[in-house]
Amino acid sequence: MTSFSYIESVTNQKVKLWASLLTKKGRSMHQQFIVEGLHLVEEALRSQAEIQALVFTEDYDLPYEMQSHLQDDHAYPCYTVSEAVLKKCTDTVQSQGIFAVIHMPSYDVDTVLQRDNKKRFYVALDAVQDPGNLGTIIRSADALGADAVWLGEGTVDVYNTKVIRSTMGSIFHLPIVHCPLSTLFEKLKQMQTQIVSTSLQDSKPCYSLDYKPSTCIVIGNEAQGVSPQLQPYVTHQITIPMSGQAESLNAAMACTIMLYEASRQRATDRSTEQ
Repeated sequence: MTSFSYIESVTNQKVKLWASLLTKKGRSMHQQFIVEGLHLVEEALRSQAEIQALVFTEDYDLPYEMQSHLQDDHAYPCYTVSEAVLKKCTDTVQSQGIFAVIHMPSYDVDTVLQRDNKKRFYVALDAVQDPGNLGTIIRSADALGADAVWLGEGTVDVYNTKVIRSTMGSIFHLPIVHCPLSTLFEKLKQMQTQIVSTSLQDSKPCYSLDYKPSTCIVIGNEAQGVSPQLQPYVTHQITIPMSGQAESLNAAMACTIMLYEASRQRATDRSTEQ
């Protein structure tokens, strides 16, 4: 197997940089983030993410497929490190012994909008603050065929390690774009895209809405909902019928139900067209 540079000291400059990526300030400064564990590293490799470094402990047993990959002239440096270095650069209680440093992708709003077909299918998040909610929403959006996830102001950092773990690799599968939602919604309005949010007032059941046209599902803040500044852009307010005794669903669950219904309708529409 290819030989790698070995780093033992936690005071090494590269280690200091990697450790800084556990903070939002460090990630923003260097435009890089960390993914931990074999599954997420494999997803990054498979998705051709822009890897800056692959790091693992010296006794880590790399799977054969990854060994074969690293036999080639890989375009990124690989390092073996001490347990102390690994602990400094990761935040899981029991690390899997491997992580990758990845450059943050950048997306232009107009380019993302133009690359999709006429029947767009988006999720927009307005100040969603729980990392688990954000990660699960990204995972659901990926699973159910959304074209992009748009992150408005006040939404938790998508490169937070808890968010990344919750996505289970979906963070690499679709555009996740930071954008003022008022700017996005103005553009979507011009593109005749319906904007849908949940509401308890003047709303109809989510299953009665036609999701087959271009659609953007908006999920608001866990406590406050969609902000008043964005409400005028909403074209359809819906509610999720519940027959049990729970008063409400969390943001990720509500979003997943709407995504599933939209995906179901769109699949039916595609099969009819064929």
